[in-house]
Amino acid sequence: MNPQIVEDTFAEAFRSYFCRMIITAASPELASTAALSSTGFATSALGCGVEAGIEADLPEKDTPDGRAGVVVQYHVWKKDPKTLYEVLLNRIGHCVLTAPTAAAFDATPKPLAKIDLGAKLRFFGDGYEKQGRVKDREVVIIPIMGGEFVVEKEVGMSMGISGGNLWLMGSSSAAAIKAAQEAVKAIHRAGNVITPFPGGICSSGSKIGARKYKFLANSTNHPYCPTLKGLLADSKVPNGVSSIMEIVINGISLASVQRAMGAGIRAAETVDGIVRISAGNFGGKLGKFQIRLRDT
Repeated sequence: MNPQIVEDTFAEAFRSYFCRMIITAASPELASTAALSSTGFATSALGCGVEAGIEADLPEKDTPDGRAGVVVQYHVWKKDPKTLYEVLLNRIGHCVLTAPTAAAFDATPKPLAKIDLGAKLRFFGDGYEKQGRVKDREVVIIPIMGGEFVVEKEVGMSMGISGGNLWLMGSSSAAAIKAAQEAVKAIHRAGNVITPFPGGICSSGSKIGARKYKFLANSTNHPYCPTLKGLLADSKVPNGVSSIMEIVINGISLASVQRAMGAGIRAAETVDGIVRISAGNFGGKLGKFQIRLRDT
């Protein structure tokens, strides 16, 4: 890790409730389509109510029903199990049940509680639903026009980590994007994490509140906007930086997020045109966990 590039700072992470699921289908393409649909509009819990994303693809040998699969995570900030229940009911019910040949199974490690997802979705079967088993899993089987939808009767809820992040500062937009793309690949290879923004990359990092528009909960992080550098007395954009890309990382544990951040840093710092790698934090006032970049 290059200390001339990697800033001596920390990302501020915090606890979240999460559910981890396996979505399967008759082909990798169909499984991916269902997973992508179920994780849409889920970049930030602040505005979307949930942070969701694809963790990894699974081969047939590693899925409950022996078909192609995708692992997804859904994180909510509020310490209220009902919030996660509503998220899952909507996303699995509207985005996975409707996807051709899709099925949904639990993959949550060390669950603290269970959510009766399939037991509630069964009502869509209008009395024609039935219970069954897929290996050692109790499932609900719902007849649909495309065949049958299979969903695990109960899925787990556990405590994970949200808010891990990296700021990749480039001499050009192309350099910052390239570094972010390489970092996202490495982050997902590290395992057990998601990067909820589009393609794993956020180009619009925000600050709490707003200077001018007081009705906003958050607004553009103006001290870090390169185009404002010559206009602001409080600009924090380093010299030579013309673009900053952020990667937000959520995971099943603090260790998984730390490991992923380290992998992302090592991948990004090798890209030509990267001037600095930093992270966003709130001075330790928001999250319980401080993940220091140089310690990952």
